[in-house]
Parts: sequence; structure tokens; C-alpha cells
Amino acid sequence: MASPPVYSLCGMCNTRCPVEIHCEDGVPRWVCGNSHSPYGTALCPRGAAALALYADDERPQGPLIRAGERGAGKWRSVGWNEALDYVADRLKKIMAAYGPRSLLWSERPGPFSDMSKALLRGLGSPNYCTHDDACAHNVNQASFSLTGYGRSQWIYDYKNCRHLVVQGRNLLESLKVAELNQVLDALEAGCRMTCVDVRPTVTGLKAQESICIRPGTDLALNLAVLHVLIGGELYDAAYVERHVQDLAVLADFVRPYSPQWAESRCDVPAGVITQLARSLAAAAPQVIWHGGWMSTRYRQSFMISRTAYLINALLGAFGSKGGLLLAAGARDAGRKGLRSFTSLYAAPLDKRADGVGWAEPAFAPNSSLLHRAFRAVESGEPYPVKAYFTLKHDPLSAMPDPERQKAQLAGLELMVSLTFSWSDTAWFSDVVLPMPSFVERGSLLQAKSGRKPSFVMRSPAADIRFDTRPDWWILGQLARRLGLDELAFETLEAVWRFQLEGTGISAGDFRYGSVSLTDAPIDLGPRFATPSGKIEVLFGPWKEAGLPSLLPWQEVERPGPGQFRLIVGRNARHTQSHTQNNVLLHDSLPENTAWIAEERARELGVRDGDPVRLEGADGKGGEIRVRLVAGMHPDALFMLHGFGHQLPVESRARRRGLADQVFMCGGLDREDAMVHGLAMQEHFVTLHPVITRSAQGGKE
Repeated sequence: MASPPVYSLCGMCNTRCPVEIHCEDGVPRWVCGNSHSPYGTALCPRGAAALALYADDERPQGPLIRAGERGAGKWRSVGWNEALDYVADRLKKIMAAYGPRSLLWSERPGPFSDMSKALLRGLGSPNYCTHDDACAHNVNQASFSLTGYGRSQWIYDYKNCRHLVVQGRNLLESLKVAELNQVLDALEAGCRMTCVDVRPTVTGLKAQESICIRPGTDLALNLAVLHVLIGGELYDAAYVERHVQDLAVLADFVRPYSPQWAESRCDVPAGVITQLARSLAAAAPQVIWHGGWMSTRYRQSFMISRTAYLINALLGAFGSKGGLLLAAGARDAGRKGLRSFTSLYAAPLDKRADGVGWAEPAFAPNSSLLHRAFRAVESGEPYPVKAYFTLKHDPLSAMPDPERQKAQLAGLELMVSLTFSWSDTAWFSDVVLPMPSFVERGSLLQAKSGRKPSFVMRSPAADIRFDTRPDWWILGQLARRLGLDELAFETLEAVWRFQLEGTGISAGDFRYGSVSLTDAPIDLGPRFATPSGKIEVLFGPWKEAGLPSLLPWQEVERPGPGQFRLIVGRNARHTQSHTQNNVLLHDSLPENTAWIAEERARELGVRDGDPVRLEGADGKGGEIRVRLVAGMHPDALFMLHGFGHQLPVESRARRRGLADQVFMCGGLDREDAMVHGLAMQEHFVTLHPVITRSAQGGKE
């Protein structure tokens, strides 16, 4: 029998698009965009494949405790009480021997992480980490160092933009549906889009101009644009006078970096650079130069993002319609925000194992460097780290050099994975605590900031399959066993009541999945959380410590004979490494290929579709089919991330394509020069043609 639709949030990626889920007799039959949502009603292919995740019999089906060597795949199925007792007892012994700070936690950040942060706080560990050092860390620090706000506190007002520059950011395949619709609306209204990338993309196909740039050299382009804006007095002088500090320092810094200088570094003609700067100036302040994404995987990535934000600043885009708008929260709407679980506990006083806050004292709030925490696990410095929990996070696939990671983690006495799908990290853990798919589980309420801030609800829609439990329940049951009864909630409704306390809102008010906190959009204008109240070219804490805020250009290494710089990206049909075993998404895109420029293929004697062998710096590698791409930079070899699974429990994804992270030998030590985000596009691969029997006149 059909039930009324449940209004919820998609969980196939971290975008969390609003959805409605239609069920019959407790079984989901249809998932679509929320027809009542102000954020758009469409779903991407991943969201549409949610029913396949729900129905997948190859996801973990009950709690597991390792019964053999770590990573051998030998498990003992247990009940929830035994699994949770086992974890709690082991953790108590570890904390008794080494102290609470010996516990490390990592997850993909978002609105549902408050309870896990609270658990760690309550136990006394400072070592909460996210995946951001392999993702948006460099962008976040760049935004914070200039404006006092992290990247997520700025909204790109795409719909009203007149010139949009996307640099290493494939917006139309990323895939945020509401964002995509706004960009398409802007283009239809006459917005000009410039796409800067090393390869052709769907976004580039929609752009009025696509700029093919030499990989790793985006900073040269940005410096030259700043040179033209300042040298030609094309910036918004009145805005800069009011809102930007130390323009003279920036002018002196960029003076040597002319378009002619940049042309030989980034392979972009000087005239193209000059015209880009002039076009932006003509459209100001309704301009957006995106802060970056895949352009933030190099040694100079912090400076790439910082110069992108500085271009926005010179053109008056911060706080302006069609530019970057400050996101409003509940307080800006005159309302009380959600009650936080972390507010129940004081912040731990111990210094962090990854160095953030003491060895690196000037990072944005809530920053972390997980790869540096792994060093602490291995070395015992600054203190022993002996227990590690991951929640919906797969660092063995998301970060470079998985074999090195395993060696670093070998000294752990307890490793626990909370997950809704198999992953390399779960397979390497001591205990697997499985969660339902998002269709089956509800979550903590989300406080969504924006022009019209709101509270958003993810509700369970279908009966839970297998012996799985939602994360809030698992965390609560662990908390109870560890003496934190105040985090142990028996029902999701009780969790929501706690969060909504004092807001004047009840769970019943979420009729269509959200509650708006204001009737009219909130315009906060140009506002900055820096000591001066302005955009600061010279970052105060670094200035006081004698550190540079503007790092000069450093020459970029070119690939050797037969080599390519490895470029990694994503597309609309898969979420990192999580969805390759999803039957619908697997059928849509079963494996990745190696994209290279046509001229390099001719040089190496390979044709489109040929099998080739790729080798990393350590000589290890594998076979993959090559794809010849016109308009791609000849230095680059592009691969979609997330393929090359080896787990026997993933029958569809196993041995399909290649995993990019295995080519990043030594990659855990390759970082951005200033803020230490992982530089995952500072690796080179060698391509060798594979001589098949058919090519020799025989049969393959």
C-alpha cells in the first residue's frame, strides 16, 4: 500500500539535495526532488540511484569484528551489544593506558557531525579530523586568511552574476543541482563564463571561453590578472579604499608578474590574460572568480585560491549582488539556533596530534590535517594515538599512498569504521558498525545558512534492511557505555527535541522537510571578521610571526619523456569511491579511462581505446584503456577518481579501472607550501603501450 511521500535529504553525496521518497508497504519505490523545495526539484544520477543502494545485498549487513589479520577480510558476525561492548571495553583500556587524547576520529564534515564531535569532547580528546586536507583545506584557509570567514560562509550568487570564472572546478558535473540550475539561469540571462582547466569539461562546453592551462600553473595566470587589474587601474578604487587593507603591498608583489611573464609559465597567451582581466572589470562588481577545487591540489594551491579571492576583492564582489554574499544564520534572522551537543562539554585542553592550533597556530576554526595525525600514530609524537574511528570516511581511498597509510596505522590497538557501504578503510578496520542507507535512516537536524536561513530535516522513509543502525543511535550507545549518558537518545524524535529546545519550533513544523527562519532574504553586505574589519592582504597572525602572506611564484616541474602529470577528478555519476558498486551507477560508468592529448598519443603510438600500462614513481602500476581528447593539455593525464576496487565483497566494482591513489607514492609528504593541504596533483605517471596478441597478428 502506498504511503504519503516522506520529505528528506539525499545522502548519495555531501550536497544533501532535498528529496521526496515514495514507499509502498515500507519499501521505497521512487525517489525524486522535493516538489516543495525552494532549492530546486531535480536530482542527479547519484540521487536517482538511491534505491539501488537500498536494495544492495553487498553492503555490510550487521556488526563485524575482525577474526584474522587486519585487512585479510576474515570477520566474525556479532550482535550489536557484543560489538558495542567490545569497542567500549577496548577504548576504555586504551584511554586508561594512554589518556583520552590517544583517540582519533575522522569523517566527512557537515551538519550531522555535531554528535560525534560531542562524543570526542566528552571523552576528552582534541583529535577530531575531517577529510578536508584532501579536499577543500587550501580554499578554506585562503578565505579565512583574507576575510576572517571560511569558504562555506560565502555564497556564490551565480544567478545574478555577469562574468563567472571557474578554475579547475567542473561546476556542471560536481554535481550540486541547485547550483547548476543557477549557473544555467545566469548563462541564459547573458552571464559570460570563462572555464580554466587542463582538459575539456562539460562546464567548458557551456562557457563562452575555455582556457587550457598547463597543469600546476594556475597561480601564474592569477598573478598576471592581478597585475593587469592593479597596473591598469581597473579595480574598484572606492570599494578597495573602504574594504581592502594593504593594497600597496599587493601592488608591489604582483608588479613583476605581467601577462607576458605568465604566458611562458602557464601556456596561456598574454592577450587572453589581459582581455580576461578587462572583461571582469567591465562586469564588476557582478563577478565571481571561484575559489577553486581541483586547482587546489598543487604545492602552490593556497596561493592559487588566495589570489582568486583577491581578484574578487579588487572588483568589489564580496558582499555585492552577483558576487560573493555572506551567508546569514539563525542569529541574523533574529532567531535562536539549534542547540548543540558539543555545548554540553568544555573543549579539551590537550594539543592536537596533527599540530593544528600549536605547530600551526593560525588556521581557520575546526581545521585539521588528518595525514599529519597519521604521522603521530606511527611515531608516537607528540603523544601516542592508539584508537581511530572513521564515520562515512575512506581515507585509504581518499588520500595518497594507501600502503603507506596502512603502515602508519599498523600500531593502532583499535580501528572502528561506521559506514553504510564497504570501503578499503572499513575492510582494514577491527570493527565494522554498519549504518542503513539514507533512505532508511534519519539524521540530526541541519541548520542551513544562506540568504534565507532555515532548519532542514532528514527523515527515515523506509523500513531498515539488515541488522544496521543509524549513526546517532550508534554514537549514543557508545556514549552510554563510556559514561556519557546525556548523548544516549532512544529515539530520533528525542534527538530533534534536544536540538529544537528554545527555538519555538517543533518537529511537526517540518511539513515539507524544512522550516524557513525568515520571510525575506537577508543582505549582510560587505562584512569581514578580521581585526581591521577589512579584507587583509597581510594575514595578521602570520605577520606577527614573521611569516609571508604572499609567497612568490615557484617554477613548476614538467613531466619527463613518456611521462604525464596525473590529474584526478570526478563526474556526475559517482561519489568519490563510494558508488562504483551501485548497480545502476556501475552500469552507467563501470570503469575509468586515462585521458591524454591526441598529439601525445601519436607520439607514443597509441590509439583511442587501446590498453596501456601506467606506472608511478615506484614502478608499480596497472592496465587501463586510453581515451584521446582534443583540446587537452599535453602534460596532463586525467583519471576519474574512485575506481580500481579490490575487495571481494564488491563483485561489480572489483578490478574495474585503476585507483589513482596507488600512483601517489610518497604523497602523504607532498603538501601545499603554506597551509599543508595534500598536493595530490604533484605526481607523474609513465605510459607504456600494451602490445596485444591481436596487434601481433594473433588473437587476444
